[in-house]
Amino acid sequence: MSADPVPADLDLLYDDVEEGLRASVRSLLADRCPWSAVLERVETDAPTDVALWKELAAMGVAGLPVPERLGGAGATLRETAVAAEELGRAVAPVPFLGSAVLATTALLAAGGEAADGALARLASGEVSAALAVPLATAPDTPFPQTVRYAPGAPGSTSSPDSPADGRAASGTLTGEVGGVADASTAGILVVPAVGADGPGLYLVEADSSVRLPVTSLDLTRPLATVRFDGAAARPVATGPAAADALHTALVSGAAVLASEQLGVAEWALTTTVDYLKTRYQFGRPVGSFQAVKHRLADLWVAVSQARAVARNAASAAVHGGPEAALDAALAQAFVSDTAVLAAEEAVQLHGGIGFTWEHPTHLYLKRAKADALALGSADRHRMTIARLADLPPAQWEA
Repeated sequence: MSADPVPADLDLLYDDVEEGLRASVRSLLADRCPWSAVLERVETDAPTDVALWKELAAMGVAGLPVPERLGGAGATLRETAVAAEELGRAVAPVPFLGSAVLATTALLAAGGEAADGALARLASGEVSAALAVPLATAPDTPFPQTVRYAPGAPGSTSSPDSPADGRAASGTLTGEVGGVADASTAGILVVPAVGADGPGLYLVEADSSVRLPVTSLDLTRPLATVRFDGAAARPVATGPAAADALHTALVSGAAVLASEQLGVAEWALTTTVDYLKTRYQFGRPVGSFQAVKHRLADLWVAVSQARAVARNAASAAVHGGPEAALDAALAQAFVSDTAVLAAEEAVQLHGGIGFTWEHPTHLYLKRAKADALALGSADRHRMTIARLADLPPAQWEA
C-alpha cells in the first residue's frame, strides 16, 4: 500500500464497478448460500463451504487486491470491502477475512518473490490462507512473540514440507498460536515469528502444522489453535518490514471488517422491516405502531452512518499512511456497536420466532458479537483514536 495522502474529496459512494461486483456476489450467494444452507452447514463438522469459496475465487473475489500479473483482479480494498459487505449480509461461511484480507494484505505489504508466489496461488483459488495471529489481535498490538524462528543449515534442499512455492525452506518454526481464523481449511499460513534477528513474517504449508479446532461463538467462522514443531518455513520479510507488513494487514483487516459488519446490520434492518410489515397484532401490522417505528428509524440512521464510516475506512486503507489506522479504528469503534444493535433489534422485533434455532437471526447476532471482538474491541479502538488524535494521555490511558 502506498502512503499517499487521502484525497480531500474522498468519494464514499459506490461506483459502477463496485455495484457490478456487488450484484455478481449477491446473485451467487443468493443461489449457493441461502440462510437455510448456512444453518444446515454449521451443524456439521465442516462449517466452511470450500466449494463456494472456489466459486467466489473463480469470480475474482479471492484475489481482488492482487495485481493482475499474479492472476488477481488488480482492484483495491474498496472493492474488497464491497465483497465483504455482501458476504456479511449472507453470513457466508467462507475464509474471506483470513485469506483474501488478512493474509493477502500482509503478503502485498511484504512483497518479494516468496510473497508473489503465494499470492498467485491465493488469487487462483488453488488454496486459501490464514494469518497466524489470534483473531482478537488489534492493529496496535506489539509484534507476537509466541512463535520462534530458527534458521536452517546452509545449503538445505527442497523437501515436501517446503512452503508456498516448493523452494527450499530456510528455517523452522516452533510455537503455538490460538484463535486463528480460517486456519482449519487453509493451505498456506502466513506466520509472524521472532528469531535471533528480531521479527519476521514466514510462509508455512499448513499441513506441516497441527491445527486444533476451537469452539467459537460464531459457527460460520471457525477458529483453530495452530502449533508448529519444527515446521519448514520460508521468510517473506524480516525486521521492521515484517512488523510494518503485519500492522498493514491488521489495519486493512479492521477497515474491511467494518464493511462485513455493515452487511450484517443491513440484513438485520431490512429483514426486520419486511417482517413487521406482514406480522399483524390487534388487527394491524406490528410495524405501524409508533414505538416500533421509532426504533426502526433510529436503527436506519445508525446503519446509514455506519455505511459512511465503513466506506471511509476502506478508502483510507487504499492510500495507507497514518489516516488509514485512524479511520479503521473509527470504523471499528462505531460500526461494531451498530451491527450488534441491529442484530439484537432483529431478534427482539421478530418476537418468539426470533429466539429459535430455526430462524437465521441468531446467526447474525453471533457474527455481530464475534466481529465486535475481532481485531480489537470497540473500546480498544476508541483508545487508539484518542492516542492518534493526540489527546492528553490522562484522558485515554486505562
